[in-house]
Amino acid sequence: MPARFALRACALAATLMLAACGTTYQLADIDPDTSGRASAMFQAAASQGVRKPASDAAARARFARVVARIRPVAEGLCRQELAGRRNVTCGVDVGVDTKMKVRNAYFTYADPAKQRPMVMVTVPLLRDVANEDELAFVLGHEYGHLIGQHIQKGEQQAVAGALIMGAIAAAATADNPYANHDQIISDSMNIGGALGGRAFSQTYELESDTLGTLITRQAGYDPVKGARYFARPAEAKSVNGELSFWGTHPPDEVRLATVMATVAQIETQGGIGRKAAP
Repeated sequence: MPARFALRACALAATLMLAACGTTYQLADIDPDTSGRASAMFQAAASQGVRKPASDAAARARFARVVARIRPVAEGLCRQELAGRRNVTCGVDVGVDTKMKVRNAYFTYADPAKQRPMVMVTVPLLRDVANEDELAFVLGHEYGHLIGQHIQKGEQQAVAGALIMGAIAAAATADNPYANHDQIISDSMNIGGALGGRAFSQTYELESDTLGTLITRQAGYDPVKGARYFARPAEAKSVNGELSFWGTHPPDEVRLATVMATVAQIETQGGIGRKAAP
């Protein structure tokens, strides 16, 4: 009986942990008109042909101009939204990844303590974007992962998922004397960790789009024009198996609709909304 109680308590604690890993911001409502316009825009962007890449010099010059406008806005929003949080650094190293050979951009940390946040953009992406609006939105989106604390939440989700699956497996085999309990629980925790880490991946992407829309607009760029980059016709992986921008940022019409709805919300309400505290 005590063992079963402990398992239930563990599962409950993990469930509460998982619930706390949700998104912070309320996504804007998408009405039928916005959905229709987003669909048409997505189809138009997806039908574009191959772009002529910019020269390396022109691409890097554009990168410097956009970073100079996006960085202060994004870091200011980060300090505002994460005020009072411990161990949060809003000063981001925005750089160019010269090793990755595919078009991509990503947010990460340079240290295990998560005190050195980085936004990196590959040279192929810098040369591929059609204008400063597209690059600005890409950077704003990556800053959104910092402000949304998505890496930290993803790690918590993986732990919570592992605990839940482990507790379920332990309870299910508790009365079976022939079961290999340790192996079953270990396997279940591995599965739970993987599932937990993916639980909110789509909503995190849309939350980053929401934050990226606000950042891009406040920096003086057009987020709707910029978000069209997500609809580009491109493979998710290169011939070498590397994930491209569209492999790590799956394109769909909902993304464009979210950006358009967020712009409308900013214009009418002056900003984006937080979810009510549970």
